[in-house]
Amino acid sequence: MTTYFIQAFIYLLAAVVAVPLAKRYGLGSVLGYLVAGVAIGPVMGLVGQETSTIQHFAEFGVVMMLFLIGMEIDPKRLWARKVHLLGLGGLQVTLTAAAGMTVATWFGLQWQTALAVGLIFALSSTAIVLQTLEEKGLAKTEGGRNTFSVLLFQDIAVIPMLALIPLLALPGLKAGSGPAASPESGLSLVDGLPGWAHALVVVGAVAAVIVGGYYLSRPLFRYVVQSRLREIFTATALMLVIGIAALMSVVNLSPALGAFLAGVVLGNSEFRHELKASIEPFKGLLLGLFFITVGAGIDFGVLVAEWGIVAGLVLAVIVIKALILLILALIFRNRGSNGWLFTLGLAQAGEFGFVLLAYGVQSSVIPADIAQILSLVVALSMFLTPLLFIVYDRVVLPRYRRSTNDEREADTIDEQAPVIVAGVGRFGQVICRLLRANDIPVVALDHEFEQIENLRKINIKSFFGDASRPGLLETAGIGQARLLVVAINDRERAVEIVKHAKKFFPGVWVLARAFDRGHGYQLRQAGADDVISETYHSALELGGHALTAIGVHPMRARQMTWAFVDNEQAHKDQLFEAWKEIEEGINFGPRYGELFMKLEEALSSAMHRDWGEPKPEDVPVWTPPEHH
Repeated sequence: MTTYFIQAFIYLLAAVVAVPLAKRYGLGSVLGYLVAGVAIGPVMGLVGQETSTIQHFAEFGVVMMLFLIGMEIDPKRLWARKVHLLGLGGLQVTLTAAAGMTVATWFGLQWQTALAVGLIFALSSTAIVLQTLEEKGLAKTEGGRNTFSVLLFQDIAVIPMLALIPLLALPGLKAGSGPAASPESGLSLVDGLPGWAHALVVVGAVAAVIVGGYYLSRPLFRYVVQSRLREIFTATALMLVIGIAALMSVVNLSPALGAFLAGVVLGNSEFRHELKASIEPFKGLLLGLFFITVGAGIDFGVLVAEWGIVAGLVLAVIVIKALILLILALIFRNRGSNGWLFTLGLAQAGEFGFVLLAYGVQSSVIPADIAQILSLVVALSMFLTPLLFIVYDRVVLPRYRRSTNDEREADTIDEQAPVIVAGVGRFGQVICRLLRANDIPVVALDHEFEQIENLRKINIKSFFGDASRPGLLETAGIGQARLLVVAINDRERAVEIVKHAKKFFPGVWVLARAFDRGHGYQLRQAGADDVISETYHSALELGGHALTAIGVHPMRARQMTWAFVDNEQAHKDQLFEAWKEIEEGINFGPRYGELFMKLEEALSSAMHRDWGEPKPEDVPVWTPPEHH
């Protein structure tokens, strides 16, 4: 047991140290896990042969991830994307496999081996790509949805690939040669069955998942909920996912595909949120462990000996897949930043490549020495995936944001007004409408042409241009304006606009929209006269309704809401001064945290005063504090 404890401690310590550092520097958690694996594996040698065994166990995180993704999928919406699922996914797998086979044949491999290699590199990393898309909030973009469609098709395609590889066996290769070929005995319900019986068993297993998930899961969870034991519900959720994975495995189907199907079936269950909450921690931990094992499994000995071939193959895989994906993105009209997200997101090999490699060696299709090099290529291409997303974030996305707007020159501003509103998205539009309704002239500016068009449709005078450019503000008449409202959807640019306005036009009153408390402090430090959090007052309104909903008298709920506001207003300067001392942007230091907790205690005391039964005429009418 001591050995297991030490190994577990090493893996967890590596994750705890590396992942927060990677997140802090904007590299993403996946790259942090991969670096942690390299550090404890090839670099320090703290883990060894057990890595491949742990990797098989950790791959169950992919199964859990697809189960959770399935719960978010509406079958009707999935069917509506059948063209992308079958057309885009099918073409990607076919074209990439053909290209990989061509390159492998050019290297002198027999066509059977070349075909297996092409199939291996046709797949991408479901685990890394979906985790990164979710982490960066890109899963619901058009590029993210197309990426998911292709990944789902690839997971389905693994099934026929596993069936095809044994048919490619080479007589000259001896099965079981090499370490990668150690077969794993397992239970199968379809081995030795005729084709019709095999198909019948597979259809029966899929039907069991669908029917059981729809009709049996609800009675099961109701029975478990009656125990009122959270751990039993968690055990039931794990039992469900593990049971489905086992059922799919014994009929030679992909466990991940079965879990995805079960997630779709359970997506409308009243227990879906509790299921997600129970599975999510295990999914995250196992996926992190999987990424660590990928990094730890890199064989630096083979890499040093064959570095030229390995580096060339890694580059070839990424470039060839990217070219095919880019062409498909253009064919399917997935252009702009979405097309590049699709291209860069899938331009790597995937975790199922390790499975197909091992199966190819066992089936006498791929020689063990070639499998070692190919395994290294798969691992390194996965290792580089987070870097491709960094390229997307820092090179592609800013460029396309600029190109869609910079193709137009800033409008010539032929009108000036006492109020300038910079940023007319969902926040700024409300401000413009309120001012217009009170016959207050407004000059509205925005760097997103779509927003300008929206405002013009409702007859509000607006101009296209980047308000962070000093010349544009001057043209808009900031020198004569009484008020500047900064409501742009960009933290850094908002702070820059406030700094510039207060430095060169100190007489203008600046109102600024803040994303959160830390951003609000940055805006105040830049010189904003008044800062409003974009969610503060809507949260107060909903909080008042929450108090009323649980039985608090509406008048008392209103009193308590305004007491909350008064408490915040009374102490906001103290918190701001404490924040300024640390000078760490939006982070909060120990003194700030200590002061904040003291003020929370004062707030709690204010909330628990004996207000008495309020009368309507006694309810105070709150007005914004005056500025001096």
